[in-house]
Amino acid sequence: MNRPARTPARLTFRAAGLTTLAMLAFAGNSLLCRVALRDTAIDPASFTTVRLISGALALALIVRLRGGKGSGRANWGSAFALFVYAAAFSWAYVSLPAATGALLLFGAVQATMIGRGLFGGERLNMLQTSGLIAAIAGLLLLLVPGIGAPPLVGAALMLGAGVAWGVYSLRGRGAADPIGITAGNFLYAVPPAVVVSALTLHHAAADLPGILYAVASGALTSGIGYAVWYSALPALKATQAATVQLSVPVIAAVGGIVLLGEPAGWRLILASLAILGGIGLVLFERPRAPDPQS
Repeated sequence: MNRPARTPARLTFRAAGLTTLAMLAFAGNSLLCRVALRDTAIDPASFTTVRLISGALALALIVRLRGGKGSGRANWGSAFALFVYAAAFSWAYVSLPAATGALLLFGAVQATMIGRGLFGGERLNMLQTSGLIAAIAGLLLLLVPGIGAPPLVGAALMLGAGVAWGVYSLRGRGAADPIGITAGNFLYAVPPAVVVSALTLHHAAADLPGILYAVASGALTSGIGYAVWYSALPALKATQAATVQLSVPVIAAVGGIVLLGEPAGWRLILASLAILGGIGLVLFERPRAPDPQS
């Protein structure tokens, strides 16, 4: 009787650690992409292609080191969602600051995943609902008053990237071998990226710093980040997975302030408290025991 009672605690602690690492990686991905497309010569199509190839190679190495036999269970639907996310993400960061882009991205991810969770029958109790409202309020506080209206095209692209990421994340929940499947999806996402690069060859440009940023984005904050995230996802509800990702804009905003010179203020501090506090309520509030009469 005692052993089963201890197991969920260990699993919850492991899931929390993996989720934290994944959120740091995703925030770093926004910073790498923005600085590459702002400060180097690389174009969005080349960045996307190098990023996906690097991610595929890094994940293939991980699969090999784990003794995996390959990634045959990947599928073109998930790979296409991954490609749409990566391409729209790159083009959006041509014009969007890191914090604004991360806010738009994860707002769209949240809407997609929470909508799917609620549609599928998930429910939040009163305290979890309060946490979700607080997290959304913090996100709006950070976005609306403190940051100017983003360029329309860049905003639309990032919202599309968020929807694609939400779809991709939902398709990956419950995977028996998330790292192997993610490796295959990255590999399958390379051909459409190469096609887009070929179609935009007349705009192609690159330099060594831009390529290195793209490699870091693909191998570290995308490939390994996704592998960690999909290892954590089976322990999270769709609503929890969506809400915890609201921490990424805060991390990206802090990184933008420190590394990219983006503005800071009291709004960032208040929004961070609201978002992180709300996430804590949604993640760690225990659901009530089911009614035996239901």
